[in-house]
Amino acid sequence: MNSSKLLSATCYFSVFFAPFLFPVIVYFVTKEEKVKKHAKKSLFSHLLPFFILVLSIGGFIIGAATNHDGLAALPFLGIVVGGMIHLLVIIWNVIKGIQVLQEV
Repeated sequence: MNSSKLLSATCYFSVFFAPFLFPVIVYFVTKEEKVKKHAKKSLFSHLLPFFILVLSIGGFIIGAATNHDGLAALPFLGIVVGGMIHLLVIIWNVIKGIQVLQEV
């Protein structure tokens, strides 16, 4: 197995141990374009649940500040949707990591 495939797959698997840090380090340290591409893809997929969480917290703050009943469900909806997206992101990263390892 070649080291660039292993490094690319580890960028995806890093969702379990260093979601933001590892892909960023790999992106700036490696010189291989294919590894950089996988590092960037995995970083964006790791950032998606973070943005959903920020939107959920923002909805909660806006709902609490305005005391608007229509916005009361926003944080709960954000948490449920965010949790589902996070699970899908984890599954996607595992599948992509396995696909990279299986490339010929």
